[in-house]
Amino acid sequence: MTTIFIGRLIQEELKTQQKSVVWLSNELGCNRTNIYKIFNRRSIDAELLLRISIALNRNFFEPYISRLPS
Repeated sequence: MTTIFIGRLIQEELKTQQKSVVWLSNELGCNRTNIYKIFNRRSIDAELLLRISIALNRNFFEPYISRLPS
């Protein structure tokens, strides 16, 4: 099973939506340096992932859920 690199998925989605790191940092109420740190993470706190999912209007839990047995 391949590892989900959640930080890269978030970074790719931000780029796809043509939104800036500054925009996301404002949405999350944090420093842009923290956003760059998120991009380098393989895992992320569920509450933060929820906030990012809401900000970018994308379900970042889906890659994990799709791996669960049906």
